[in-house]
Amino acid sequence: MAELHLIGQIVGGSGFPHRRLFCKWGLHAGGAWKLLSGLDSGQTQVDDPQADDVTYWCHPLDVHFVTKGLQGWPKLHLQVWHQDELGRSEVLGYGFCHVPVTPGCHPLACVTWRPRGTWRERWSQRWLGGGPQLRAPPHLVTAATDRFRLRTEAAGTVHLQLGVVLRHFGRFGVEC
Repeated sequence: MAELHLIGQIVGGSGFPHRRLFCKWGLHAGGAWKLLSGLDSGQTQVDDPQADDVTYWCHPLDVHFVTKGLQGWPKLHLQVWHQDELGRSEVLGYGFCHVPVTPGCHPLACVTWRPRGTWRERWSQRWLGGGPQLRAPPHLVTAATDRFRLRTEAAGTVHLQLGVVLRHFGRFGVEC
């Protein structure tokens, strides 16, 4: 079977309107893919930058997949959350990016977005906190057509560093 090994990190985030951020992440792959080792989801620690608007998580990723085909190549979905002074959490952005298909070290920038909501929801969010959230965020990775019905706004960028190692893909006619 062909193997895909991802080694890297979720470096941090920039451009978000709040501080005290953390990131929830998950890897989604098609039915032909099997997770051999590592975690397919997780969460970073909360970082509260003091000097600038860049949040640093440096959260490690180490995942090993096997597959019999290329269909359903893994995607990484991200959710950036803000934790306020009282410990309450609210989502600031959703995003996803495709895992690179070529071996090597890849710096990635994943642009995030969030639901805009109605004017009442935006007014309530400004004064009370919270805001509109998606009911099933991972579903957006698999059903891309559902995103086009949403009214969204840009949120910020998550920076990643991914190392991709491919093995035995030549046996299946895929040249690296």
